[in-house]
Amino acid sequence: MKITDAFPSDYLKAADAERPVMFTMSHIEMRDVGDDHKPVLFFIGQQKGLVLNRTNAATIADAYGDDTDGWQGKQIVLFKDDNVYYAGKKTPAIRVRKPKQQAKPPAPAPEPPPLDDMNDDIPF
Repeated sequence: MKITDAFPSDYLKAADAERPVMFTMSHIEMRDVGDDHKPVLFFIGQQKGLVLNRTNAATIADAYGDDTDGWQGKQIVLFKDDNVYYAGKKTPAIRVRKPKQQAKPPAPAPEPPPLDDMNDDIPF
């Protein structure tokens, strides 16, 4: 048995984002987490929420605006960062980023205008 199975959580943790994963944001709820009252971001089709810290909240706000109501339906990528310091110790954490923009294919070249066959210099 895995010890993490013995203590299930309602919230995502770094181990849930071993590889970058894209989610569509659903809504935010303020919840009591430990001794704090924090915003928790939920995603469409996912049970667990992401407890937002200042860094992740600011990253999303930079991408989609300060009003969390405007985040609904927008996509965000979650990834694991092993170089986060918390309480003086290095620990893995979830970080977020806006999805990278896909390069748009080049627009097709315009078609040349049709030839005007009736405008030649042949006399009749």
